[in-house]
Amino acid sequence: MSLVLKHSVTIRGHRTSYSLEKPFFDDLMTIAAERGMTLAALVAEIDGTRPREANLSSALRLYVLDWAKRGGGRDRETA
Repeated sequence: MSLVLKHSVTIRGHRTSYSLEKPFFDDLMTIAAERGMTLAALVAEIDGTRPREANLSSALRLYVLDWAKRGGGRDRETA
């Protein structure tokens, strides 16, 4: 079994894919749910803000890392 899974998404009418380890993918799903948006919308948002020289998979991992450093899914009001 591969540790990295490939996922497909359509961003602004363009079909693309990204590869993530399951824990990163699971956290992206959590972030999207917390923000009340679809996973595709979150991926599109991250894609729109990433530097063009960064690939989408790396940008997604860095987004999750930043989210985790800020407290992840914990109640931020008590942090």
